Amino acid sequence: MSDSRTFLRHILATIAYRGAKAIRNAGPNFADYRPAETSRTPAKILAHVGDLMDWGLAMSEGRREWHDSSPLAWEKDCERFFTAVKKFDDYLASEKPLQVSAEKLFQSALADALTHIGQIAMLRRMAGVPIRGENYYVAEITLGRVGADQAAPRKEFD
Repeated sequence: MSDSRTFLRHILATIAYRGAKAIRNAGPNFADYRPAETSRTPAKILAHVGDLMDWGLAMSEGRREWHDSSPLAWEKDCERFFTAVKKFDDYLASEKPLQVSAEKLFQSALADALTHIGQIAMLRRMAGVPIRGENYYVAEITLGRVGADQAAPRKEFD
């Protein structure tokens, strides 16, 4: 596996780790929280992140397809998120050719996903269900660990 594919897989593992932390135990009303009339709800943002993962996989396969999904129930969109990350990771772990540069994947789908996961984390604080800060440098982020089952944080803070 090339260094760029290994790095892309590490980015996906980071997205899964941070995403899991942002969406875990969000509470029953968080999905529909809206701090302003024009802002997207966490449910819409999470659906968008799932779309970004699907888009990254499509680009990797040489397809230029975008789907704008409507939110599902929160738990279903959480499952969809991890399923999409896994499909993308499985492709990158395979011998199948990458039909777009690693740089283009990072600057589009992957960087955008990290931005939106940060938005979900920020909305958690605004909605009164904050997540704890964390030193992500020491986090146990493992290549291929892209599901909901993530390592426990090593160093959190308030």
